[in-house]
Amino acid sequence: MSQYWENIAAKTDKQYVAEELESTASRLLAEQVLYYADRHSRMAYGMIERFEREYKHVLSQVGIGLTVNRQLRYACAIPDNGRAGTANTAQTLLALVLRKIYDEQARTGQLNDDGEVICDAVELEEKYRLSTSGKRELPGRGELDGLVRTLKRWGIVRKLDEHELPDTAASDIQPYVLAIRPAIVDLLGETAISRLGQFTQPYEPAGDSSEDGDGQGPEQTEEEDA
Repeated sequence: MSQYWENIAAKTDKQYVAEELESTASRLLAEQVLYYADRHSRMAYGMIERFEREYKHVLSQVGIGLTVNRQLRYACAIPDNGRAGTANTAQTLLALVLRKIYDEQARTGQLNDDGEVICDAVELEEKYRLSTSGKRELPGRGELDGLVRTLKRWGIVRKLDEHELPDTAASDIQPYVLAIRPAIVDLLGETAISRLGQFTQPYEPAGDSSEDGDGQGPEQTEEEDA
């Protein structure tokens, strides 16, 4: 495979070297989504956009498909069988609620320049309860932070940095604001929202796995494994 990347690099007039091209493929497999909007991912996204066909070929060898969205500028690796890993119930439910919020806001054009939907804690809590027919409450801050960290690794949400938040100089409480990222549409398909109907039982806090998350994607839940 190294020779494959050497041949591609030779076509770039030394703009890229084989190691950069190969490491980008490995990084995409590990991170699942690479966004141009993320400063540390811009070069990697540029390589994938330029050599989309070559990256598709390489990823197909391990059963992974590649989607490159040039409008919103991100590259997304999606398992061909639709099962990226094991996600527990808490992770899956939060991901589905975020997808629902994204769809609702996107339909009315409420996207930022990077195609993200901004959602604060008040809206998230309300949508979470409504999506579960009022039978489940949004997890507490500690567990929610753990879930968001896992979903961030999947490339579907991020917590806004302090400098991105509205001015809170007059308040001692920092707002809890999330940016739901556009690849959520690719990773949670068109039938995702219909799955919310299964989450209508009283909420039970998840175990340790809800914080760290061993899975690489929200395609399969513990309930589905049973």
